[in-house]
Amino acid sequence: MRPALLDPLFASLASLPGIGPKTGELFAKLLGHESIDDCRVIDLVFHLPHSLIDRRNQPGIMHAPQGAIVTVSGRVDRHQPPPPGKSSVPYRVFLHDDTGELALTFFRAKGDWLTKSLPVDEQVIVSGKVDWFNGRASMVHPDFMVKASEAATMPLVEPVYGLTAGLSPRTLRKAVEAAVERVPPLPEWIDGPLVARQGFPAASNAFSALHHPCDTLDLDLQAPARRRLAYDEFLAGQISLALVRQTLRRVAGRPVTATGALSEPVLAALPFALTGSQQTAIAEVKADMATDQRMLRLLQGDVGSGKTAVALMAMLAAVESGGQAVLMAPTEILARQHHATLSKMAEPAGVTLDVLTGRTKGRERDQILERIESGETNIVVGTHALFQDNVVYRDLALAVVDEQHRFGVHQRLRLTAKGISPHMLVMTATPIPRTLVLAAFGDMDVSKLTEKPAGRKPIQTVIMPQERTGEIVERLRTAISEGKKGYWICPLVEETEESDLMSVEERHATLAGVFGNAVGLVHGRMSGPQKDEAMLAFKSGETRLLVATTVVEVGVDVPDATIMVIEHAERFGLAQLHQLRGRVGRGDGASSCILLYKGPLSENGRARLGILRETEDGFRIAEEDLKLRGEGELLGTRQSGTPGFLVASIEAHGDLLEIARKEAAYTLEKDPQLESERGQAIRTLLYLYRRDEAIRFLRAG
Repeated sequence: MRPALLDPLFASLASLPGIGPKTGELFAKLLGHESIDDCRVIDLVFHLPHSLIDRRNQPGIMHAPQGAIVTVSGRVDRHQPPPPGKSSVPYRVFLHDDTGELALTFFRAKGDWLTKSLPVDEQVIVSGKVDWFNGRASMVHPDFMVKASEAATMPLVEPVYGLTAGLSPRTLRKAVEAAVERVPPLPEWIDGPLVARQGFPAASNAFSALHHPCDTLDLDLQAPARRRLAYDEFLAGQISLALVRQTLRRVAGRPVTATGALSEPVLAALPFALTGSQQTAIAEVKADMATDQRMLRLLQGDVGSGKTAVALMAMLAAVESGGQAVLMAPTEILARQHHATLSKMAEPAGVTLDVLTGRTKGRERDQILERIESGETNIVVGTHALFQDNVVYRDLALAVVDEQHRFGVHQRLRLTAKGISPHMLVMTATPIPRTLVLAAFGDMDVSKLTEKPAGRKPIQTVIMPQERTGEIVERLRTAISEGKKGYWICPLVEETEESDLMSVEERHATLAGVFGNAVGLVHGRMSGPQKDEAMLAFKSGETRLLVATTVVEVGVDVPDATIMVIEHAERFGLAQLHQLRGRVGRGDGASSCILLYKGPLSENGRARLGILRETEDGFRIAEEDLKLRGEGELLGTRQSGTPGFLVASIEAHGDLLEIARKEAAYTLEKDPQLESERGQAIRTLLYLYRRDEAIRFLRAG
């Protein structure tokens, strides 16, 4: 049960003043939710300001710098309405102070409202951005206008928040103020000596301080209030991961004894030798599974480093020991691809594989479910459908999860909840730096694949400005006439008014004008069957150029594709560009990747794209990406169950993550059920940061 203390924060956002049906939609969009019904007051409390407007700057009209926000105290001289019938001409109001004259400019303004707000001869205070034109100062639509007698109502220091089109800063500020007022005094969940050592304010005071900054230092990532809440967020994450781990550990695993009966014929038939790091990873996995402690291991390997072979060896070990294994992929298309690859590799061992996805229906589905329950199927590949309630395993010994960052941490607990306690191997092609592994997965054991399999050719990477698109189209014309295949990646699905990015549909149309039916299209808004059809047409060679969004980033294997064009490369994270580049260079042909950018590139942008030209080492790229962009980007968006933090930043607060990890381990050792006074406070913390799924595991297991 959530503590009653937090109820005001989990009330609907619509309960705040000024949020009606229309503004509600804008708030939902701002906060990344589908509708206002999904938004809670707490969402606004965590919507922190990113900068600050200081209206204490009052230099006098003549001394106001161009483009600066200043506050002016002056007397109104005259009004100059537009001539009748000319509504496009602005309404001007002139005022002066001791240093000079200022024109306040209003477009489509109501004259009677302005005469009331700014009466002639009245002393007023206005604040806004000053522009100079022909030696004259003007202020278009001031942010604030008050009579001098009401000066106290104007905030001199004002936080600036991220907005969405249509939502005014004033409406947002009013709602945020109301939300912050609802933060109750919270119990202290941090150890006293640590609070003193770090100089942390109380949690409720920290929220208040961040929303009411007095100067820019208050918004600094190292400000005490920010560090306090960052630590809270890390602690909530680490406690919930530790609880998950404690639960996984509490249910004993079953030792898996590999006999080699199945893996030896498979290894003998492989057309390549395993790399050193593949052999090490297989040995680590087998050693973990041989004990009665459940394995929980993360297998990190760059695109094309041979994770599938390691996973297959682990799954064959489970089957040799009399059990079953599953491999769960994030998408239907990937599950079917894994099934095809693994079936081919496992053929010499005579192992039975099935594939089960949300689209497996009717009789076919019933037959597969029967084979799984009877144990006739040794290995099942699929999507989330593998863990639905009607899927019963005869003896599940190992679960392999591909691309973990697309699944929340807690999905892997659904297995345990089903009374199944398989060993678990999590694979990811996003090379994750150590600090992020800690944040996302807690103390998971990690195996890394650092070598590329033999025969992989390096990919030549070039960086070109958008203006040279024509040349690239010509190069593609030649390549396609020679029978080659390529991808053309765009960042958006459809053109929008405010965006000058090229949309996939538009790019597809222009390229189809050149190459006709040889151009395919695939993007995230298409249905599963449409995507599969487009991918199959590309794989079979029916289409030769595939225009796509990043849906192709994960794992679609077309070995004879050798050209990758990425448009607006400056808009993508490095790790993502590296993943996309890894879609080519998978066969025998020499491959190239062209990063098209829209200039001018910032210093940072140039440095980022330069790293891709220098190296194909995914781990180095990930470390650089973390430095340059931050963890949210590296692991994809927050919605995909990653540690996209609300307050904390791995780069700025990495020192606190380590402390939180140790603190979480120590706390649960002393108070495994969180029953003490401090334990109860920590439960409040878990609810506050929405890690309360973990609380269920206190009673479970």
